Amino acid sequence: MSELIRWDPFREMLSMRSMMDRILDDWERPPAGGALLGAPPLDLMQTPDDVVVRILIPAVKPDDIEISVTGDVLSIRGEVRFEQEKETARYHVRELRHGSFARSIALPAPVVADKAEARFQDGVLTLRLPKAEEVKPKLISVKPE
Repeated sequence: MSELIRWDPFREMLSMRSMMDRILDDWERPPAGGALLGAPPLDLMQTPDDVVVRILIPAVKPDDIEISVTGDVLSIRGEVRFEQEKETARYHVRELRHGSFARSIALPAPVVADKAEARFQDGVLTLRLPKAEEVKPKLISVKPE
Protein backbone atom coordinates (compact mmCIF):
# COMPACT_ATOMS: atom_id res chain seq x y z
CA MET A 1 0.00 0.00 0.00
CA SER A 2 1.41 3.43 -0.93
CA GLU A 3 1.82 6.17 1.57
CA LEU A 4 0.41 9.65 0.98
CA ILE A 5 3.02 12.40 1.18
CA ARG A 6 1.88 15.91 1.84
CA TRP A 7 3.12 18.45 -0.73
CA ASP A 8 5.47 21.04 0.75
CA PRO A 9 6.10 24.05 -1.53
CA PHE A 10 9.09 25.14 0.55
CA ARG A 11 10.83 21.81 -0.03
CA GLU A 12 10.30 22.32 -3.77
CA MET A 13 11.83 25.82 -3.55
CA LEU A 14 14.90 24.49 -1.70
CA SER A 15 15.36 21.84 -4.36
CA MET A 16 15.10 24.47 -7.10
CA ARG A 17 17.58 26.74 -5.31
CA SER A 18 20.04 23.87 -4.98
CA MET A 19 19.76 23.19 -8.70
CA MET A 20 20.34 26.89 -9.54
CA ASP A 21 23.39 26.98 -7.24
CA ARG A 22 24.91 24.03 -9.11
CA ILE A 23 24.26 25.69 -12.48
CA LEU A 24 25.84 28.97 -11.37
CA ASP A 25 28.84 27.18 -9.85
CA ASP A 26 29.46 25.40 -13.15
CA TRP A 27 29.04 28.65 -15.10
CA GLU A 28 31.59 30.58 -12.99
CA ARG A 29 34.24 27.84 -13.07
CA PRO A 30 36.51 28.07 -16.15
CA PRO A 31 36.15 25.03 -18.34
CA ALA A 32 39.10 22.69 -18.74
CA GLY A 33 41.33 23.36 -21.72
CA GLY A 34 40.81 27.12 -21.80
CA ALA A 35 37.82 28.91 -23.24
CA LEU A 36 36.68 32.02 -24.95
CA LEU A 37 36.93 34.99 -22.67
CA GLY A 38 33.82 36.74 -21.50
CA ALA A 39 33.48 40.40 -20.65
CA PRO A 40 36.62 41.75 -18.97
CA PRO A 41 36.10 43.65 -15.70
CA LEU A 42 36.17 47.44 -15.86
CA ASP A 43 35.85 50.65 -13.86
CA LEU A 44 33.84 53.56 -15.27
CA MET A 45 34.10 57.00 -13.69
CA GLN A 46 33.51 60.67 -14.48
CA THR A 47 35.53 63.79 -13.86
CA PRO A 48 34.16 67.25 -14.64
CA ASP A 49 35.81 67.08 -18.10
CA ASP A 50 36.11 63.38 -18.97
CA VAL A 51 34.63 59.93 -18.81
CA VAL A 52 37.41 57.53 -17.76
CA VAL A 53 37.30 53.77 -18.29
CA ARG A 54 39.87 51.26 -16.99
CA ILE A 55 39.66 47.70 -18.32
CA LEU A 56 41.66 44.74 -17.07
CA ILE A 57 42.85 42.73 -20.10
CA PRO A 58 46.16 40.98 -19.35
CA ALA A 59 48.08 38.99 -21.99
CA VAL A 60 46.75 41.15 -24.84
CA LYS A 61 48.85 43.11 -27.30
CA PRO A 62 47.71 46.68 -28.02
CA ASP A 63 47.40 45.79 -31.72
CA ASP A 64 44.83 43.12 -30.81
CA ILE A 65 42.42 45.64 -29.20
CA GLU A 66 39.60 47.39 -31.08
CA ILE A 67 37.78 50.32 -29.44
CA SER A 68 34.71 52.09 -30.83
CA VAL A 69 32.09 54.58 -29.66
CA THR A 70 28.66 54.47 -31.28
CA GLY A 71 26.21 56.96 -29.86
CA ASP A 72 26.45 56.55 -26.09
CA VAL A 73 27.90 53.01 -26.17
CA LEU A 74 31.59 52.19 -25.77
CA SER A 75 32.66 48.82 -27.24
CA ILE A 76 35.99 47.06 -26.68
CA ARG A 77 36.93 43.88 -28.54
CA GLY A 78 40.13 41.90 -28.63
CA GLU A 79 41.82 38.57 -28.57
CA VAL A 80 44.17 36.78 -26.19
CA ARG A 81 46.60 34.58 -28.11
CA PHE A 82 49.08 32.06 -26.81
CA GLU A 83 51.64 30.21 -28.88
CA GLN A 84 50.55 26.65 -29.44
CA GLU A 85 52.61 24.00 -27.72
CA LYS A 86 53.94 21.03 -29.64
CA GLU A 87 51.43 18.30 -30.32
CA THR A 88 53.46 15.96 -28.10
CA ALA A 89 52.91 18.11 -25.00
CA ARG A 90 50.56 16.68 -22.40
CA TYR A 91 48.78 19.23 -20.24
CA HIS A 92 48.23 18.34 -16.61
CA VAL A 93 46.47 21.61 -15.82
CA ARG A 94 45.26 24.08 -18.43
CA GLU A 95 43.52 27.12 -16.97
CA LEU A 96 44.92 30.00 -18.99
CA ARG A 97 42.00 31.40 -20.89
CA HIS A 98 42.40 32.45 -24.48
CA GLY A 99 40.28 33.57 -27.38
CA SER A 100 38.12 36.56 -28.18
CA PHE A 101 36.58 38.95 -25.69
CA ALA A 102 34.11 41.80 -26.02
CA ARG A 103 32.61 44.39 -23.71
CA SER A 104 30.06 47.11 -24.41
CA ILE A 105 28.86 49.63 -21.87
CA ALA A 106 26.60 52.66 -21.96
CA LEU A 107 28.48 55.89 -21.29
CA PRO A 108 27.02 58.20 -18.61
CA ALA A 109 27.47 61.35 -20.73
CA PRO A 110 27.98 62.31 -24.39
CA VAL A 111 31.67 62.26 -25.36
CA VAL A 112 33.88 63.51 -28.20
CA ALA A 113 35.21 60.20 -29.53
CA ASP A 114 37.63 61.89 -31.97
CA LYS A 115 39.62 63.31 -29.04
CA ALA A 116 39.71 60.11 -26.96
CA GLU A 117 43.03 58.87 -25.58
CA ALA A 118 43.86 55.20 -24.98
CA ARG A 119 46.84 53.97 -22.96
CA PHE A 120 47.79 50.37 -22.26
CA GLN A 121 50.15 49.48 -19.43
CA ASP A 122 50.62 46.33 -17.32
CA GLY A 123 47.48 44.69 -18.69
CA VAL A 124 45.24 47.68 -17.95
CA LEU A 125 43.67 49.68 -20.78
CA THR A 126 42.81 53.25 -19.72
CA LEU A 127 40.49 55.29 -21.91
CA ARG A 128 40.00 59.01 -21.37
CA LEU A 129 36.98 60.25 -23.32
CA PRO A 130 36.45 64.04 -23.21
CA LYS A 131 32.88 65.04 -22.46
CA ALA A 132 31.00 67.02 -25.08
CA GLU A 133 30.99 70.75 -24.32
CA GLU A 134 27.23 70.90 -23.75
CA VAL A 135 27.44 68.53 -20.77
CA LYS A 136 30.49 70.00 -19.04
CA PRO A 137 29.67 71.92 -15.87
CA LYS A 138 29.43 75.66 -16.41
CA LEU A 139 30.51 78.06 -13.70
CA ILE A 140 28.20 81.02 -13.34
CA SER A 141 29.59 83.89 -11.35
CA VAL A 142 27.35 86.06 -9.20
CA LYS A 143 27.99 89.80 -9.48
CA PRO A 144 27.15 92.11 -6.64
CA GLU A 145 24.74 94.97 -7.42
